[in-house]
Amino acid sequence: MTEGFTKMFQSMFEQGQEMVRAFNPALDAMPGKGFDTLMPTLPAEMMEMWFGRTFNRDGLDAKTRLLVTLAALTVLGAQAEPQIRLTIRHLIEAGATKREVAEVISQMSMFGGVPAMTRALEIAQSVYDDSEEDSA
Repeated sequence: MTEGFTKMFQSMFEQGQEMVRAFNPALDAMPGKGFDTLMPTLPAEMMEMWFGRTFNRDGLDAKTRLLVTLAALTVLGAQAEPQIRLTIRHLIEAGATKREVAEVISQMSMFGGVPAMTRALEIAQSVYDDSEEDSA
């Protein structure tokens, strides 16, 4: 990155933080960890309707779209942790197997690197652990 771009990015980041403080000062101290648990998991039928074959009958089903989404999020790495968690929860609801999730994440090691793959696998395991606790 050039110095000009770095300064511009830093300025935009600081403006965003000021905006958050202006809208709700409590958000400034709010931790990002666990924020994904506030978002509900959509039922499989709703995911299929919105993201699957309802509007695109000859296209991808919801599970495949979510697997592709997981691949992209894995490449993004730890910055996408809440999105990875939510996508895996949706994949469970859409009927994806643990093996399918693990294979997609593992495949992304070539594009996002081994650390991104490892982190995504850890996130997936924690989502599975949480869902098993919820069902017990």
